[in-house]
Amino acid sequence: MKMSKYLLRRVLTMVPVLLGASFVCFLLLRLTPVDPAKAYLSVSNIIPTEETLRAVREQLGLDRPFWSQYVHWLWQLCQLDFGVSFFTKLPVASEVAARLPVTAMLAFSSLAIALIVSIPLGIAAALRKNRAMDHISRVLAFLGASVPQFWLAYLLIYFMAVKMDWFPLQGADTWIHYVLPSITLAFALIATYSRLLRRGLLECLEQPFVLYANARGLRSFTVIGRHVLRHAIRPVVTAAGMNLGKLFAGTVIVEQIFAMPGMGGFFLEAVFHRDYPVIQGYVLIMAFVFILGSLTADMIQAYLDPRLRQSMGKEG
Repeated sequence: MKMSKYLLRRVLTMVPVLLGASFVCFLLLRLTPVDPAKAYLSVSNIIPTEETLRAVREQLGLDRPFWSQYVHWLWQLCQLDFGVSFFTKLPVASEVAARLPVTAMLAFSSLAIALIVSIPLGIAAALRKNRAMDHISRVLAFLGASVPQFWLAYLLIYFMAVKMDWFPLQGADTWIHYVLPSITLAFALIATYSRLLRRGLLECLEQPFVLYANARGLRSFTVIGRHVLRHAIRPVVTAAGMNLGKLFAGTVIVEQIFAMPGMGGFFLEAVFHRDYPVIQGYVLIMAFVFILGSLTADMIQAYLDPRLRQSMGKEG
């Protein structure tokens, strides 16, 4: 019951945040020097005249007051209607539905690879402090922080796809197409998560409850797995929740390099063509993903730490 109340409160707090994000996006696009009506005519290869501009403004509702336009757009969003693309002349919702699964698959697979690799690596580095595994982890952290993603992507393509011919060069038809781009995105996360976990484990291993657990005769595996790890992994959970939104929004370069039909290329085309409905829809979707990632991380944190669940009960 406590968790459900807390979850309900957090979900309700998402509403004003999304409203704020939608308003800022809608306002900033209206403050740009480019007239949406002229942008619409430009991508349609129509010479703008007074008559055509007047007709387009009436068609797009740009002749109405700002607040009337904003409320009408919000009402459309409530019906999952993001409008019609200026460039493709197709509903933005259908365009997003075709491309979002590719970006989502790439983001979640990258996050999964990062967690699967970084957790054992962080544990090994902490338990073998200042030994070979710890030094390897430190080198990986340095490389992950310094190697640019595009350079790593081209290295993987050259060795794994061109030389070895193990993976395809481009596309997103099967799971094997996601291996190289997922590794590219996960590399920096592995470096970050493994060092966060190592530091958290070293701090927890010095706590009194570890000494008491060892005094009771519990095996080291049990102490680490059931008691220490659930506390030490909390910074990793927070970072993963925050990185989920970054992965969704930050796949642009990787998607372009591997020619994946995801949201990244779609957004770049929208910016180039001043496709306002697509830009507004993309920004709002990314804001929702950021909020959802933060909410998921908070829920996992509450599950891992009983003290948070007790604070939920006091707040309720």
